[in-house]
Amino acid sequence: MIIKIEGDVLDNLSKTERQIVQFINEHEYDLTKMSIVDIAFETFSSPSTVSRTIRKCGINGFNELRYKLTLPNKNRELTSINEIMNKSLVEATEVLQRISLTNVLAVVNEIRANKDQKIYIFSRGLTEQVVKEFSLKLELLNYDITQTGDPNIIINLSKRLKKNQLVILVSLNGQTPELIEAAQNAYLAGAKTIVICCSDKSPLLQYAYRYLVGYRYEKISIKEFEVTSRVPLFIISRILVDYLVEQENIRDN
Repeated sequence: MIIKIEGDVLDNLSKTERQIVQFINEHEYDLTKMSIVDIAFETFSSPSTVSRTIRKCGINGFNELRYKLTLPNKNRELTSINEIMNKSLVEATEVLQRISLTNVLAVVNEIRANKDQKIYIFSRGLTEQVVKEFSLKLELLNYDITQTGDPNIIINLSKRLKKNQLVILVSLNGQTPELIEAAQNAYLAGAKTIVICCSDKSPLLQYAYRYLVGYRYEKISIKEFEVTSRVPLFIISRILVDYLVEQENIRDN
């Protein structure tokens, strides 16, 4: 029995929730092959109901439930894939806990305030993939965006920034020399710099007008190269775009 419930917990479960717990306990050895959608289908419920039921029983979500199942399992492959899947959950959870809602709102308002002016977005390396998607979505919202990851262009453009012009620097570690130089140039020009990174020790922060600091997962899958996950940066950029869309809809209505 993977979920043991008694006392107050049992009393607080609805009939459907009890059926879900019963199904999970009766199919303990099949759960590693199932998704939360499969459980919902078999119990005539919904994925959100299954998730809520699991949390009511003191387990922090479906992924933790599967992890508990694989611990005694001699099949290392199942345990390994569950640990790999859990990395994304950790990243998502941590970044949402670390970014300030007040700071998110401040960054969104700053971007909106500059909709009629050119906005520069600079990044380097794998982070460019995040910025390309972020920039494209902003362009679809009719923002005038210039984005680049070329080090020479970054430096030259940063020297041309004017007072109160908006520049967004996106970096995982926040230690990239070209971005630091660009931040210094922007600061000296009186431009407004928004920094999005995953390190509270980044030199970029001292030049930031606004900033959002996410979470950096320390374990790297391909150890020979700096290919740390950019999932936290993708999450932050998605939050900004989604909130911008919401604000645009409110204004239009």
